[in-house]
Amino acid sequence: MPKENCLIVRAAGKQLDLLRGEAARIAKAANVGWWTDRAEVGTRFCFEDAEAKNSFALICDSFNIASREG
Repeated sequence: MPKENCLIVRAAGKQLDLLRGEAARIAKAANVGWWTDRAEVGTRFCFEDAEAKNSFALICDSFNIASREG
């Protein structure tokens, strides 16, 4: 699977659950698919669309959760 529209976040527990919910909401609004994978450090959130990934990055920033391209 391509990883050009992916972000790696370091979150666990309720924060990770919150991010999964936000990713699902963003993907549904944009009518695109999304998935998660384990990363070396953290969780990789991938979207079929770059705009959805950028929206997710803004959500991470608003919750003060570090994210990086990946």
